[in-house]
Amino acid sequence: MYPEWTEGPYTISSDPARLDLTVVHGYLSRSYWAQNIPFERVERAAKHSLCFGIYGPEGQVGFARVISDRATFAYLADVFVLEEARGQGLSKFLMRCVLAHPELQGLRRWMLMTQDAHGLYRQFGFTELAYPERGMEISRPGLYLDRSAQ
Repeated sequence: MYPEWTEGPYTISSDPARLDLTVVHGYLSRSYWAQNIPFERVERAAKHSLCFGIYGPEGQVGFARVISDRATFAYLADVFVLEEARGQGLSKFLMRCVLAHPELQGLRRWMLMTQDAHGLYRQFGFTELAYPERGMEISRPGLYLDRSAQ
């Protein structure tokens, strides 16, 4: 029912039952983009997204989340590979699987935000915005640092 891909000792799955949200929260809560995010927000985000986990002999070592209507648009978010599993091509494997998922085919637009992984995403066809002047946002950096916003 949920697609899975295997390469060497690693499997990538979109089965939500396999996710270890403790691992996901542990990484995201110390990331530059979601520092201090509450566990409940990670849980809610995962529930309402198409999520991909990377699993190896040591358990879950990576994650990506796609927010999409699964017809025209997708936003790629929260992509990571744990430090101890890096250097094995897992981020590229993860991107190939995300882009190959059957429910994400034929989309008109994909988007993402990154501070430091442009090189990875360019390999998969992502480019800077063609018309950045058309983009708009509401940005609340540090939202999770302010506990009253929870």
